[in-house]
Amino acid sequence: MAADAPGHGRAPWWHQPGVLARLVGDLVADELAHLRPGVGVEPPPWPADLLLDEPGLGLDSLERLSIASALNETLHLHESGVEDLLLVRRRFGEWVDLARLGLDHAGLRMTFRTSGSRGAPKPCTHALAALEQEVDVLADLLGGRRRVFSAVPAHHIYGFLFTVLLPARWPGMAVHDVRRMTPQALAARLAPGDLLVSHPAHWALVARHAGRLPPNVVGVSSTASCPDTVAMALSDLGLQRLVQVYGSSETAGIGWRDSTAEPYRLMPHWSRLASDDTALQRLLPGEDPVRQTLQDRLAWCGEDRFQVFGRHDEAVQVCGTNVFPERVRQVLLTHPQVQDAAVRRMTEAEGERLKAFVVPRGEADRAALPDALMRWVAQHLTAPERPRAFTVGERLPTGALGKLSDWPCGDTHAHGPQQPAGALGA
Repeated sequence: MAADAPGHGRAPWWHQPGVLARLVGDLVADELAHLRPGVGVEPPPWPADLLLDEPGLGLDSLERLSIASALNETLHLHESGVEDLLLVRRRFGEWVDLARLGLDHAGLRMTFRTSGSRGAPKPCTHALAALEQEVDVLADLLGGRRRVFSAVPAHHIYGFLFTVLLPARWPGMAVHDVRRMTPQALAARLAPGDLLVSHPAHWALVARHAGRLPPNVVGVSSTASCPDTVAMALSDLGLQRLVQVYGSSETAGIGWRDSTAEPYRLMPHWSRLASDDTALQRLLPGEDPVRQTLQDRLAWCGEDRFQVFGRHDEAVQVCGTNVFPERVRQVLLTHPQVQDAAVRRMTEAEGERLKAFVVPRGEADRAALPDALMRWVAQHLTAPERPRAFTVGERLPTGALGKLSDWPCGDTHAHGPQQPAGALGA
């Protein structure tokens, strides 16, 4: 049977009231959104007696298998042998109970998937002891808080650390979901001593619309760098502190800072490798140090301060040639009718070339833009660099954490009304 939280003498996180149901609900809703793009489903929280098939969530057999597999992967239910029962149980509460049973007999590891902002999502497994070690640091960093307000899902690693493990440090801590709350309503709910866990896209909405914030409210931001203008606007509204955390699904948290003008501070369980700038060393009590490869280039300002300067190598293989999607994006941005763009390699099912999602300027002819861009890239890019599919939309597609997400070639429903472009050329 799984032990209690390492070194703390507390009940494990999955026995905290309502926590496991929140995580399972977020995971099921996210998986369902990917399986049924554009089809609305009542978001969680869900009652325990909600049917997984009709007339509840309406899962068919393949959807149930897909979502059960994702839940099994995240919670490592296969290590306790209960995973097959997910295909037998018919109600949401039964899935939550089954997950709790599985965690009681394992519960030592968690797997989170990357957002897919830089390619296909991939699984990243972490020992619960390592995550608890990080939360010890975060609890000291943030001090005691009154309540947690969350704009992030609990099944992503950022949400898991800050809205599942961290609140367990403060007995009786309530966690409130604000993802379907306007910034004005959120500001009215906040009170001195609260912690707001969010991401830069949501913080920008808060800065623009929330109005004055109560005193002694602390914020946390992660998943991407928070722009200076947003951070300053939040300070002007009365936010006492905005802690920015740097990390990834692969590493969990690595460092933190209070301002974009400051370097990040390395968390104490990480250390530099004198002979290798592409990795850090992770320290775990009672275990040998572990080398962890970094996705980004870090510039060091002493032994425990650093700045982040982009990815090590963003090249992808196209027809046997290394190409750089960011360079292709920069070329697209020079087109007079393109306001913003995202470029990535097609999925295996879509092809072997690059694809692009473009946000047009207001005066652009959306119907004609894909053909115009095909001519543009033919003049400005080499053959392997040229996107062979364009999708036009009002804004770039993003996921639950505000990070860039993938889109199907020619998808017309990523964000608001869009002009179908289709796959142009082979």
